[in-house]
Amino acid sequence: MFISDVLRTKGHHVERIHPADSVELAVGKLAEHRIGALVVEDRWMKPVGIFSERDFIKAIARDGAAVLGFEVQRLMSTPILTCRPSDRIDAVLATMTTARIRHFPVIEGNELKGIVSIGDLVKHRLDEKELEASVLRDISRMRA
Repeated sequence: MFISDVLRTKGHHVERIHPADSVELAVGKLAEHRIGALVVEDRWMKPVGIFSERDFIKAIARDGAAVLGFEVQRLMSTPILTCRPSDRIDAVLATMTTARIRHFPVIEGNELKGIVSIGDLVKHRLDEKELEASVLRDISRMRA
């Protein structure tokens, strides 16, 4: 299975923010959309970083509530790792695990096609395994 299969189910919408936007605005977007990360884009709409809940938590632990007034670019993770729609889910999961990151923007050519989280990929794999088990149960019932 491929990343494009996950996006077909999940959708292609990506919440974005700019490097100069405030952390307070970014945290508000995370809460409003109930997501774990935002893609940080420059003025040419090119992804330049990821701002995640983890980035915020680390900053709060280090600097306290003052981080809400910081610009996103001070806390965002960069450089970003990305994947392509044609990448295999298992390969992306392996990279996420090794790099200890939870979100991958999906890029094709120079265009942002979506974002996948480790949760999205695990859910897709579990759904795939459930379908396989169901087919095997049906086959075994037909032979009984």
